[in-house]
Amino acid sequence: MPAKTPLWKRPRPPSAKRPAGLTPAQTAAAKARAGAAGRRYPNLVDNMWAARQPRGVVGNGSNDESE
Repeated sequence: MPAKTPLWKRPRPPSAKRPAGLTPAQTAAAKARAGAAGRRYPNLVDNMWAARQPRGVVGNGSNDESE
């Protein structure tokens, strides 16, 4: 079974909107999530998780991937 292409090597879907950037609350949540995982800085997965959260209202920085 072939391995999936890593997220950072996939092209953006043509239907994707232009990224709006993260709000300060989303940035803080991504940093908290990275800190909980033992990383100094958030990675792409942390930033994508934070971007999926509602703008202005972000949950805790836990690593719960079951959402």
